[in-house]
Amino acid sequence: MLEVKSLCKHYRGLPAIDRVSFRVRPGEIVGYVGPNGSGKSTTVKIVTGLLEPNSGLVLFEGQSIRNRLPAYRAAFGYVPEEAHVYTHLSGLEYLQLVGRLRNLPEPLIDLKAHKLLALLGLESWRHSAIALYSKGMKQRVLIAAALLHDPRLLIFDEPLSGLDVVSARLFKDLLQQLAAKGKAILYISHVLEVVESVCDRVIVLAKGRVLADAPPAELKTSLQLANLESVFAQLVEQQDTRASAREIVDTMAAAHV
Repeated sequence: MLEVKSLCKHYRGLPAIDRVSFRVRPGEIVGYVGPNGSGKSTTVKIVTGLLEPNSGLVLFEGQSIRNRLPAYRAAFGYVPEEAHVYTHLSGLEYLQLVGRLRNLPEPLIDLKAHKLLALLGLESWRHSAIALYSKGMKQRVLIAAALLHDPRLLIFDEPLSGLDVVSARLFKDLLQQLAAKGKAILYISHVLEVVESVCDRVIVLAKGRVLADAPPAELKTSLQLANLESVFAQLVEQQDTRASAREIVDTMAAAHV
């Protein structure tokens, strides 16, 4: 469904991503992980049509998204990392706005908006201004907005940010249900335990390049490691965090030069 082919993007001559390629098929949850500055955000901006690559292609159902951006944007739902919403609107008004921008019929917008807000635990807040919502509540509104038009492709960028334990569990169950309905899901996150438990495949990115693209179990077996966090640390040559922590504490304790 979604195919990324040899994407390159440079800023002032410095590569943000370099020949990044991967696929997300219908019914598949693909994790996209990497350290800060690895190129995840640049990839997402290109995949969502917000940024043009220097070279390479993003294909949706075999066609370049650049040739049909309006139709492509109508086919995907996106939860961004930062919850940018119109805070003077209520949760219900925000979903109504999104539904109208998606050209959904008014009765369907009202039906879906009320039902999604109720299912996501926001029914009693539906007429309150989003400015009064907690971070997790805003995140749930964004999730509802991404699902409102029943998209075929879903892009979740740190979707668990701010969610409480119950909401996070609901979201993880929701991912499985969406995949079972044939949705293609690109899941960007730093929470590797969740990525390991919900994703069919994991793409590991570092310094703008894809280092691995395989099921979590296969990555653990091939590297003979116990969990995805250990795999990630080895692949991206992560620093010895315990040693760094000790040095930080020693630096704090220094009395004089």
